[in-house]
Amino acid sequence: MTVSTADLWDERGPELYSIALNFTDFGDKVAFSGPARTVRCFEDNALVRSVLSEPGDGCVLVIDGGGSIATALMGDMIAELALGNGWVGVVINGAVRDREVLATLDLGVKALASNPRKSGKTGEGERDVVVEFGGATIRPGAMVFADADGVVVEQ
Repeated sequence: MTVSTADLWDERGPELYSIALNFTDFGDKVAFSGPARTVRCFEDNALVRSVLSEPGDGCVLVIDGGGSIATALMGDMIAELALGNGWVGVVINGAVRDREVLATLDLGVKALASNPRKSGKTGEGERDVVVEFGGATIRPGAMVFADADGVVVEQ
């Protein structure tokens, strides 16, 4: 079930964070919601691939890539893994690639930009940690609501 982020903000504003970043929608699903799972990584997507290879159970993966758009943290192959494993969406403080294929997938994908450059594959990063970006604090398990207006997260 999706909820209008603007209506949700009007009803529950003090209980929410609004991620103040200019996300672009790259997946076919613009509106999505679910409990947050988190990854913090920088220009390395091995941990992202690992997490999205696991059952998503309707969750949203929130990736803090440090705002770097120098390399893509997700492309078509990882997005297809996410979709096949039951994830409803991914919110990336960073870049994606393969945007034409992403646009055909029934997956919510919000990111800052696209860049064809591959990321590193060392596996550096952290999972299921509190991440902070765009004026919001996202803790694992917090509800994430996304639509064309943006992304809000329960405090």
